[in-house]
Amino acid sequence: MDKTARLSFRRGDLVSVGLILILIVLCAALFFPRGENAASEVQVYLDGKLVYAYPLYEDRTITLTGVYTNEIEIKDASVRILKSDCPGEDCVHTGWISSAGRSIVCLPNRAEIRITGQPDVDFVVR
Repeated sequence: MDKTARLSFRRGDLVSVGLILILIVLCAALFFPRGENAASEVQVYLDGKLVYAYPLYEDRTITLTGVYTNEIEIKDASVRILKSDCPGEDCVHTGWISSAGRSIVCLPNRAEIRITGQPDVDFVVR
């Protein structure tokens, strides 16, 4: 008796495997979107006026001088205040932000760094 088993696929088996693969690809596309994050731009305000606007995907360092000086770093689609000579340095301790709608504020310098674009979706209710 021959011990090797032969695998045979029926047409329905192949259709089922194909549908499962299509479902996996669609789920991956929904949960892991391609391309850039919905957040697209970093806007820097001083005294309520827009002074800089840069794409979030261009790494750079910006020096913002008002009452105090803030050094702003844009890197890897995130932004932070790297250094500041303001009292308390709460703006530095905020750390990195990367989502649309988030902001960093330096109250003593009257500065705001804001990320604009479409906000990330946490969930959808229907």
